[in-house]
Amino acid sequence: MEQYRVCELTYQGSVLTDHWAQIDLTAVFSCKDQQVTVRGFYDGAGVYKVRFLPMAAGVWQYQVSGVITDAGTLEVLPAAPGADHSPVYAEGCHFRRRSGALFWPFGTTVYALAHQEDTLVRQTLESLKASPFNKVRMCIFPKHYDYNHNEPPLYAFEKTVDGRWDVNRPDPAFWQRLERILAELDQAGIQAALILFHPYDRWGFAQLSAQENRIYLDTVLRRLSAFPNVWWSLANEYDLCAAKTAQDWCDIEAFVASHDPAHHLLSCHNCFAFWDHSRPAVTHASLQTKMLARISEWRDQYQKPIVVDECCYEGDLDQFWGSISGREMTNRFWRVVTTGGYCTHGETFLDPEEVLWWARGGVLRGESPARIAFLRGIVESLPGPIEPLDLPVSPLFRMAARQDRSALEQMLAVAPEQFRHALKAVYQLGGEATFFAASEAVYMGHCGEDAYLVFYDLRPCPKGWLELPENHRYRVELIDTWNMTRTELLPAASGKTPLTLPGREGMAVLAVRIDG
Repeated sequence: MEQYRVCELTYQGSVLTDHWAQIDLTAVFSCKDQQVTVRGFYDGAGVYKVRFLPMAAGVWQYQVSGVITDAGTLEVLPAAPGADHSPVYAEGCHFRRRSGALFWPFGTTVYALAHQEDTLVRQTLESLKASPFNKVRMCIFPKHYDYNHNEPPLYAFEKTVDGRWDVNRPDPAFWQRLERILAELDQAGIQAALILFHPYDRWGFAQLSAQENRIYLDTVLRRLSAFPNVWWSLANEYDLCAAKTAQDWCDIEAFVASHDPAHHLLSCHNCFAFWDHSRPAVTHASLQTKMLARISEWRDQYQKPIVVDECCYEGDLDQFWGSISGREMTNRFWRVVTTGGYCTHGETFLDPEEVLWWARGGVLRGESPARIAFLRGIVESLPGPIEPLDLPVSPLFRMAARQDRSALEQMLAVAPEQFRHALKAVYQLGGEATFFAASEAVYMGHCGEDAYLVFYDLRPCPKGWLELPENHRYRVELIDTWNMTRTELLPAASGKTPLTLPGREGMAVLAVRIDG
């Protein structure tokens, strides 16, 4: 076996014809001071399986008990050189692989990827492999919505005699097909953010009882938790799921977190009201929002990675959420990334066959993916993760929005006389301060003192400036985010550095330290 790869033990046993979702099958894997307990599953036709994701190389002992009994050893070899397939986890406000390497998620959305015919799935997977995207959001249950009306080839469960879904009888063919997709995504270096629930349903999956949901989740975790490239998304737009209460969502979150032996990333996506991302089991914030100037504020609030998983889609639909331009999608990626967050793409171009990327996949048609690839190449070459570089004015507006009187008094105590009245005026904005500040956002980030990145967005400035450390020298580049060019502005700069800019939209400036 190989470190960070699915380890699978397969056994032949009795053929089950009744319930098999929660069979008694457990395995304990141990190596030195590590011990991991996993639950196995029935895979149809008398086949029983146990899956395990080894995080460390070495000799692992295993003990299988329940309907199958077995014991033995596995030699887990170190991860092979080359592509890094180790799982991703959250570290502070960023992501890192178990190997230690930084991970920058550049995501896209194909909700019903797993519910299309094989030819369309194949086309989508090939498109993903050729794209800049290393994460894809996809549903386990089929989705019913505009431009997504096809019947899936398979369903997660068999049915009872009265036509209800029988969660105690998961269909092995459905899960095996989903697993093949996950394995191919992993081989291509693509993370799968698996959406466990959503409200867009005509089949009855959104109406399962709390007990049925737990059995379904148990099936998911038994079968899929050993895949290294899985992220759990409790829901797409949890706040629109009418059949579930707030307590139901807390119970679902707790169940997934406590029954996942690999401790994958876990989040919950909203339509309107954000999930409480400060909850201990939540590893990162998954947001639907267009308020991109507030990334650094949410980083401060949650102290976790901020992933804008939905910021509208590049396309030509008549709905506002599906009709932004490729240039605007590109801009939104730059706004998020330069302030220390992560962004997710989607496409919604009308098609006579109703094959829209965001819903069903197919091929990418937009102008933004090439520009997103350009951005990815830039940030992955940086010496570290990007932290937001707030202008001095930012804490002022946050103080006003929170009506933090003590912070105001501290500012007044040190402010020059001519600025004190303005400070008091800003404080009077109250909750409006956040929106006022967002309308005048400056998108700036840095990697310690090693690199500085500024995105000018819609401002066609002919001049600008960088406030660089006096004790280091930096090479300064002009970046045209739309035309995808990089031009040296200054070979060496320090301190407050004036810049000559081309006076058009979509410009960025990158300063990278050159003095070692």
